[in-house]
Amino acid sequence: MCRHLGYLGREILLGELLLLPPRSLMRQSWAPEDMRGGGTVNADGFGVGWYTPTRPEPTRYRTVRPLWSDTVFASLAGTTSSGAVLAAVRSATVGMPVVETANAPFTDGEWLFSHNGRVDGWPVSLAGLAARLPTVDLMTLDAPTDSAVLWALVRDRLRAGVPPGDALAEVVAEVDAAAPRSRLNLMLTNGRQLAATTWDHALSVRHTGDGVLVSSEPIDDSPDWTALSDKQLVLATESTVDTESL
Repeated sequence: MCRHLGYLGREILLGELLLLPPRSLMRQSWAPEDMRGGGTVNADGFGVGWYTPTRPEPTRYRTVRPLWSDTVFASLAGTTSSGAVLAAVRSATVGMPVVETANAPFTDGEWLFSHNGRVDGWPVSLAGLAARLPTVDLMTLDAPTDSAVLWALVRDRLRAGVPPGDALAEVVAEVDAAAPRSRLNLMLTNGRQLAATTWDHALSVRHTGDGVLVSSEPIDDSPDWTALSDKQLVLATESTVDTESL
């Protein structure tokens, strides 16, 4: 059911963050420890978005190749550093396309978004919610997937001025009402703040002097990791972490 990771803090090489830790996102792509609701590996592609000081919009890399086999990204990650990153590896739900554009992170302007989980009863269960979106947004979805529609629902709220944490909370509540038993771990960042939800899936946080890391699974054995309870909203900056119940 995918794995994702968000980071805000001191600049770090992408390789040191995503490839080198003993339980890195790369390892989670082929040996995850807490997959729920199906799947054993995350081999249907991956994506990474990161921010630089020179522009507000993130740079993004997406591919259908598994993270462990992408030598181009490994080379890039060894020389590219950032203080704000969102990355995800994908295990596609049965029946959904395995294409580059189906991989998180999704992006619009300064935002990056990821979904770890699935929407129960897709696509019928989301049809009513999707019908309220602007037609152009539906016609320009990255891919015909539940995650892409969730992003469209979140993005619609962001464009209306809803704060990021409220946007995620509203979408989770709305989708849960329409599609109970869905797994809705969402993650959103603009490079300065990060919001994430736990909804029937695992999420852990590590907060140290170097920054804040929010991940589906701890990437190392540091004692600083805290496993979050279910149905929580996480709001973080590089120096703060706050949680509240959804």
